Amino acid sequence: MSKGLLSSFVAMCAVACFSNLSLADMSEQAEAGRKIAERFCARCHAIGVDGTSPHESAPPFAQIVAKGNVQNLEEALGEGIVVGHPDMPQFQFSAQNVGALLAYLRSLSGKG
Repeated sequence: MSKGLLSSFVAMCAVACFSNLSLADMSEQAEAGRKIAERFCARCHAIGVDGTSPHESAPPFAQIVAKGNVQNLEEALGEGIVVGHPDMPQFQFSAQNVGALLAYLRSLSGKG
């Protein structure tokens, strides 16, 4: 399977999983996403609704959400983010973790 097809498949799986969730499941998924963000992202990014990022080149998650860039992250999270701030390590998440991170980011906007 080509990289493009694989990333499309991962994105579709994440969307399919996310769209079939109840409100309680979405809450659980957002909480799982928060834990992932704490583990992998909080060293550089402010991951809450407010605050300043520990790394000056890493945008706070609230800023990413405010710019409407959440959906744009879906493919990057599944394929592996290689560009972000200059010191950002490469991450590649499973479809389940992509869905959880997106649910958490959406929760920061208040739109769930």
